[in-house]
Amino acid sequence: MKPLEKIQEKIVNCELCPRLRKHCASIAREKRHAFRNETYWGRPVPSFGDPEARLLIVGLAPAAHGANRTGRMFTGDRSGDWLYRALHKAGFASQASSLGLDDGLKLRDAWITATAHCAPPDNKPSPVEIARCSSYLKSELTSMKRVKVVLVLGGIALNGIWKFVGHGARPKFGHGAERTLESGKTLLMSYHPSQQNTFTGRLTEPMFDSIFARANELIRK
Repeated sequence: MKPLEKIQEKIVNCELCPRLRKHCASIAREKRHAFRNETYWGRPVPSFGDPEARLLIVGLAPAAHGANRTGRMFTGDRSGDWLYRALHKAGFASQASSLGLDDGLKLRDAWITATAHCAPPDNKPSPVEIARCSSYLKSELTSMKRVKVVLVLGGIALNGIWKFVGHGARPKFGHGAERTLESGKTLLMSYHPSQQNTFTGRLTEPMFDSIFARANELIRK
């Protein structure tokens, strides 16, 4: 088994955060009415994508009725609709939508992970829970030798990964902001495609598309 595969196996079987495990299991039992006939994943959600990726995307955590239901990052919710549409347009995804594990979606040159792999209550993992999960993020970074761009979706993702990629004071978060790292990688920032951002117009499709256009420029330098 390859290193990245071993990490994903550890993630799926993780029991480090009792609060999160209880919450995910509860959601999987109760379900949302629209998905009442589906079997929820209800476990920690592994990362997803191309193991040889040059673009590493770091999100926040699985959504209760999205990835916690489908078992794949950003799959089955509105945030995923935005992300995979943008990835497809930029050439990183084989299709523009992601509905479930068997929908045929494949990523090209991109890998999606998160600061927490379990769906948290109110979409807010605690600092302790993020710290517990951070060992997986660190291991992925160590294993992925070809990464040139680390894209963080939101301030929490920036906080979660900075200690593994940067030194000194964490840079200020801002949509479209960049930081060249000592490793030679580029840290790129974007608002998270959450409904809170997309419904209010804080994040628009052109704004999000510009992030992936820039990622393409950076990985091809």
